Amino acid sequence: MAESGASRLWLMRGLYLLLGLIIIFFHLLPLETTPRRWAGPDLLIALTFAWALRRPDYVPLYVVAPLMLLADLMFQRPPGLWAALILIGTEWFRTRDRRQRETAFAVEWLTVALVLTALVMLNRIILIITVVPTGPLFLITMQTLMTIAVYPIVVLVSRLALGVRRIAPGELDPGRGRP
Repeated sequence: MAESGASRLWLMRGLYLLLGLIIIFFHLLPLETTPRRWAGPDLLIALTFAWALRRPDYVPLYVVAPLMLLADLMFQRPPGLWAALILIGTEWFRTRDRRQRETAFAVEWLTVALVLTALVMLNRIILIITVVPTGPLFLITMQTLMTIAVYPIVVLVSRLALGVRRIAPGELDPGRGRP
């Protein structure tokens, strides 16, 4: 039974990594030749936060960090800044997973919205302080709002299609060896 749990754990970590790479790949495909006037959601962030809140053992630091750094490099963002901020948010969610288990989804969604908004604002402030060119505020705001709006869909797909559900209060958490 323990081998089955360990193999599922590594399978889900690999699945998260694979989904992240697929999201990066499709984001890089040249589907449009003109600049867009709107910004879509950041599915990689929504996926990471959803899995970090539901099953923090599926998204350990050593899986999230390289994936986010790769996303920074591929999307031509300042390397490491956004990745570090997302790691901070993910680790904050991982430390709060026991308290988040009993909360309603609306509270979880609000928490994700507030954390994501704080991280986006902190990223923008750091970029302005270091005199790095930033994108238009409208597009960044639109992407943040779209990511918040798509979060319930990511949670639903993760739950129904991939089986990523919250750990029950009495269930053993194999990643940490505690209930």
